[in-house]
Amino acid sequence: MNRAKPTTGGSGKEVRAAAARALVPVITAKGSLASLDEHSVIARDRALFKELCFGTCRRLPRIEALAALLLKQAFKPRDSDIHALLLVGIYQLLYLRIPAHAAVGETAGAARLLGKSWATRVLNGCLRRLQRESEALQAEVDQDPNVALEHPPWLLDALRQAWPEQWCAIAETNNQPGPMTLRINARHLDREAYLEKLTTQGLDGFLCPHAPDGITLQNPCDVAALPGFAAGQVSIQDEAAQLSAALLGPALAPRPGARVLDACCAPGGKTGHLLEQFDIELTALDSDNTRLARVEDTLSRLKLDAELLHGDATTRDWWDGTPFDAILLDAPCSGTGVIRRHPDIKRLRREKDIAALANLQARMLDTLWPLLRTGGTLLYATCSVLPQENAEQIDAFLARTPDAVVTTPEGVAWGIPSGKGRQLFPTEGSHDGFFYARLEKRPS
Repeated sequence: MNRAKPTTGGSGKEVRAAAARALVPVITAKGSLASLDEHSVIARDRALFKELCFGTCRRLPRIEALAALLLKQAFKPRDSDIHALLLVGIYQLLYLRIPAHAAVGETAGAARLLGKSWATRVLNGCLRRLQRESEALQAEVDQDPNVALEHPPWLLDALRQAWPEQWCAIAETNNQPGPMTLRINARHLDREAYLEKLTTQGLDGFLCPHAPDGITLQNPCDVAALPGFAAGQVSIQDEAAQLSAALLGPALAPRPGARVLDACCAPGGKTGHLLEQFDIELTALDSDNTRLARVEDTLSRLKLDAELLHGDATTRDWWDGTPFDAILLDAPCSGTGVIRRHPDIKRLRREKDIAALANLQARMLDTLWPLLRTGGTLLYATCSVLPQENAEQIDAFLARTPDAVVTTPEGVAWGIPSGKGRQLFPTEGSHDGFFYARLEKRPS
């Protein structure tokens, strides 16, 4: 990866200019925060840099509405970096505990580092006005519920239609950062013992109520501060994602050496968890070589082995012809259950994407099902909260697949029934939004 050379001065202007540059691909819908390079700023500025980028994206619909009120005329497309800088300034004034004089002065001054000194006066004027008229301006934009709840209209409508009782809580939770949750490697120690280690390090946490290997930290920390991280004792994984291993347990625990396919495996969290839990022969498949390399890195840290294959789950040209005892299909999806961790979804995801993703998911289900042995289990998972990708997807698959029978557990404390699966919603201080449906292949 080619990293931008970090600045050496570490001024407030430099970190704000870096944040504006990083946000341009997002606000122009040409890139995501996935490629965010925190090494473009010096070490002491990295936490602020990430906060400015992720926080601005998280509040983007509301911040952009305020920017439109503050500007006499919109910036030209070639000045999208200045537009991003204004958004960064608004975010600081409204949502961060940064002195107003620093938020205004350093943000306006950062325009010079972008080679656009003319914008200093514009930015200063807009941000000063926001200081003076903050209450009135916020009240004006919040008359639009899409702005007040900080979601694009199509997504808020979809949530309202799908979940008339929960939609508002889902949206509000999406607007808050998700907690940092750990997965303890049961091959090394149990989570109670690890929680004691955390306490001695001054890191407070609590046991996850649903994932038996999970601990949620009261406050996030750098992974380097986690005892035993480099040695593979612990990984970062949301509680909802950890449930996949428990759901596959009945199919794998009694079968040492079971053949398991982890389709769409990157970045490898579930791959590692399955190998930590069960004595299995696992094939990890992904269509993206770069992301597959991340799976290899993850398994190397955990000192675990799997067969890594570069291949497309809508084809079978990678398959050796031997059926699998279990298949985990963590399908590509809208990511609407993890917006709080990937807030750029609010800008980058489009309504038309949902039908295309549902079509891709259906093709994967139809392609992978014949690879499963009779009596085997397929676990379908998404980090989406939209029924088109979840309950409706499984209903359609069952209608065209007579040898599939539902085994999704009913007597569990997590999620709610949704069609033939279970739906989890993003929850403040707890798990992300996720969907699971478990299917068994019965004799024809």
